[in-house]
Amino acid sequence: MPFLLLASALFLQACASAPPVKIPDRTEKTDDLTVVAETAIELAEQHGANNVLAVFDIDNTLLAMEQDLGADQWYYWQKALAEEDPCDPRLVSDRFAVMGALFYASAMRPTQPDAAALLRRVQDAGVPTIALTARGADYRLNTFRELRRNEMTFWPQAIPPARGWTEPFLPVPDGRPVFYEDGVYSVAGQHKGEMLKILMERTGYPVPAVIVMTDDKQDNTDAIHEAFGGSGTAVQTWHYTAEDEAVAAFDADDAATQWERLRPALKTIEALFGPDNFSLPEKVTPAECDGR
Repeated sequence: MPFLLLASALFLQACASAPPVKIPDRTEKTDDLTVVAETAIELAEQHGANNVLAVFDIDNTLLAMEQDLGADQWYYWQKALAEEDPCDPRLVSDRFAVMGALFYASAMRPTQPDAAALLRRVQDAGVPTIALTARGADYRLNTFRELRRNEMTFWPQAIPPARGWTEPFLPVPDGRPVFYEDGVYSVAGQHKGEMLKILMERTGYPVPAVIVMTDDKQDNTDAIHEAFGGSGTAVQTWHYTAEDEAVAAFDADDAATQWERLRPALKTIEALFGPDNFSLPEKVTPAECDGR
């Protein structure tokens, strides 16, 4: 009997002193959110749900615009056009203002039919879950409208305070205002990894053992690795590619034609109901473009 007691004690001591299992980093690609959801749930089962943080991008990851106009691919085309040829007649006067009008006017669709169900599976497993979007705070009402219309919500399992704050805040001295509300963190195009670290610091949220993140842009998944590399937090990311075909098929001329057809209608709405939802600037040709 003494021998058995001694053996049991030694066994329990060995178990207690065993080093924790190291969670590996991962950098993957997928065209199906199922693998992301299942990974988050599996890690929660292995390490405890509160030790996992699931992070989802919105545009072209959970939701996508119904048409090219106003989609991510339209925005980045306009951004490149402004840098390469500011005299191109297809360039809008203020792409951020135009995006606001297009978000107001357009619906969004899920990137895959079960996107909302997969998000709920992660949340139902008790995994803290947030959305991390490059959108700015100016688009918050339209963002929440489309998330809710597509049966997606984040606040039940969000980083507390789950309801967030009523006002934007400046994450860094020379940065752009960001907004955290109902589990949706809008970082206005800033480094997603650094912005996530700032959110954790501001909320006092304990650093998780592992972050599971998916985004349609490799730069953004890389940003999470950059920010948390060497911190003791494992990072497992998935570059989501299901919308790549739609992005590659983007037709700039068609989008420009759609905008010219839509713009008068939006100006009429603004004139009748006021600029509360969006404010479109008049199209102004830069002086250096005269005669072109």
